Amino acid sequence: MLKGISPVVSPELLKIIAEMGHGDELVISDGIFPGASVGQRVVRADGHGGAEMMQGIIDLFPLDDFVEAPLAVMEVPDGMFPGNEAPIWTEFKKIADTDLPTAKFEFMEHDAFIERCRKAYCVVQTGEKALYANIILRKGVVRG
Repeated sequence: MLKGISPVVSPELLKIIAEMGHGDELVISDGIFPGASVGQRVVRADGHGGAEMMQGIIDLFPLDDFVEAPLAVMEVPDGMFPGNEAPIWTEFKKIADTDLPTAKFEFMEHDAFIERCRKAYCVVQTGEKALYANIILRKGVVRG
């Protein structure tokens, strides 16, 4: 364990996010996401939720402020949730705001989201049980 680093960020994950460069993408997925069949690199984090994992990662790398939408989520079917927004997205937005308050979300069709995940640097598969709790983070430039 290291001082100032969330205990949800494992040594393996710490190494991976340190390797990532500007524009690389990382997927934080829920427990039912097909991480092993989609991800180039997969880090298991079964005992942790998606929001706590996102916070641990956002504390260590910035979101990309060179693009309009450094975050992406999978669209939900019409009528599944009020306003067609998964409840966990509110938590994701609050966490993103701690780093980049202007960060926008891209809402992607299921198959397009999965294809983008195949190109991501890493998939972090959590034990999150909330539905549609998958998010792509695009790493920005570390300044100063």
